[in-house]
Amino acid sequence: MEKGLRNASPNNGKLITILSIDGGGIRGIIPATILAFLESQLQELDGKDARLADYFDVVAGTSTGGLVSAMLTAPDQTNRPLYAAKDIVPFYMEHGPKIFPQQRGAWGSIMKSAKMLIGPKYDGNYIRKLIKEKLGNTRLNETLTNIVIPTFDIQRLQPLIFSTYEAKVNPCYNAQLSDICISTSAAPTYFPPYYFKNDNEDGRNSEEFNLVDGGVAANNPALVAISQVTKQVFSKHPDFFPVKPTDYGRFLLISIGTGATKITNQYNAKMASHWGVLSWLVHSGSTPIIDVFTQASGDMVDGHLSVFFQAVHSQENYFRIQEDTLDGNEASVDVATKENMVKLVEIAENLLNKPTSRVNLKTGISEPMGNGDTNAKALKR
Repeated sequence: MEKGLRNASPNNGKLITILSIDGGGIRGIIPATILAFLESQLQELDGKDARLADYFDVVAGTSTGGLVSAMLTAPDQTNRPLYAAKDIVPFYMEHGPKIFPQQRGAWGSIMKSAKMLIGPKYDGNYIRKLIKEKLGNTRLNETLTNIVIPTFDIQRLQPLIFSTYEAKVNPCYNAQLSDICISTSAAPTYFPPYYFKNDNEDGRNSEEFNLVDGGVAANNPALVAISQVTKQVFSKHPDFFPVKPTDYGRFLLISIGTGATKITNQYNAKMASHWGVLSWLVHSGSTPIIDVFTQASGDMVDGHLSVFFQAVHSQENYFRIQEDTLDGNEASVDVATKENMVKLVEIAENLLNKPTSRVNLKTGISEPMGNGDTNAKALKR
C-alpha cells in the first residue's frame, strides 16, 4: 500500500476520493467515532498501519472538523499521520471539558448567557495553546494528503478557504496548521476571532488575517472540497488533467455530519416575532442565530450534492452520514460533560447501525434508501 496520497496522481486510479467533516464543537465526537470505525475496516484490508490519509485525495473539515482533518493528515516525526482515527475520541474526552469549561446549576447557565451578551462565552486560551502544542510548526503544504479548511475573514467580509492547492500557488496562504485550525474554530459568541500574520518563505509580502469560524461560510465543507478539486481540473493541474470537467463519475465523496437538532417546537414564528438582537443571540440557553445558519447551510449543501450526483448518474458515489434527531444537551456544541460526551459516542455507534439515507429530490427530506444497507455496511463497501 502506498503511504501518503499527496504524491500519488488520481489519474493512476479510478476515483478521486474526498472525505468531508462538518463543524459542530464537542459534537465532533460523532464523526470521530465513525472515522475510527472506517479506519479499522481499512486496517482489516491493508494492515494495522493503514491510516485514512492513505486513502483520500482530499480531506475537508470545518471548525471541529477542520481540527480533525489536520490531526489525521499532519505528519509525525516518521512522516506518518500524527493521529490515528481511534485516538480522536480520547482527545475530545481529555480536552473537551477544558476547552468548554462547564458552569453548573441554573445560576451557572444564567451567568454563561449573560456573558455571551458582552463578550465571547470562552476566552479560547486553552484551545489555542493546545492546538499550537499538538500541531507545532507544521504548515499547510506539509500535510500527507490535500486538505481544505474554510474560514471567514471579518475584515474583508468574505470566505477564506485554506487548501494545499492554494498554498502551492500563493505562499502567503501556506500558513501554519495551528493558525488555520484556531481560526476555523473561532465560533462567533463562543470564542474570540483570531488574528495572525503569515509571511512568505523569504519573509516578505506578509498577509494579515482576521478570521472566525469556517461555519459562517460552510459548516458542511463538502461542496467547497468539490469546488477546490474542480478548479484543479480546469487549471490543468498535473495531478488531475486530463480528467474532463464533466467526468464527475470519478468522484467518491464521503460526508460526515456532527448531528442536527430534531424538529421540535423549540422555535416558532410567533415566538421569534418578538425577538430583537439579544434574543436571537441568546434564548433559553441556546443561540438561535448560530443554530439557524449552521443547520441551514449544512442541509443546503447536502441537497445540492444529492441533486448533482443523481444528475450525473453517480448517486452511489456520494455518501452522507448524519444524525438528525439530536435533542437537549446532545445537540449543544459546548456541553462537554463526561455524561454527554459518552452519549455522543453512543449516538455515533447507533448511527452506524441505522439504514443509509438520501435526500428525496421531490420533498427535500432525507429518507431511508430501502436497500437494506446500514451506514456501517455502506462504509465497508
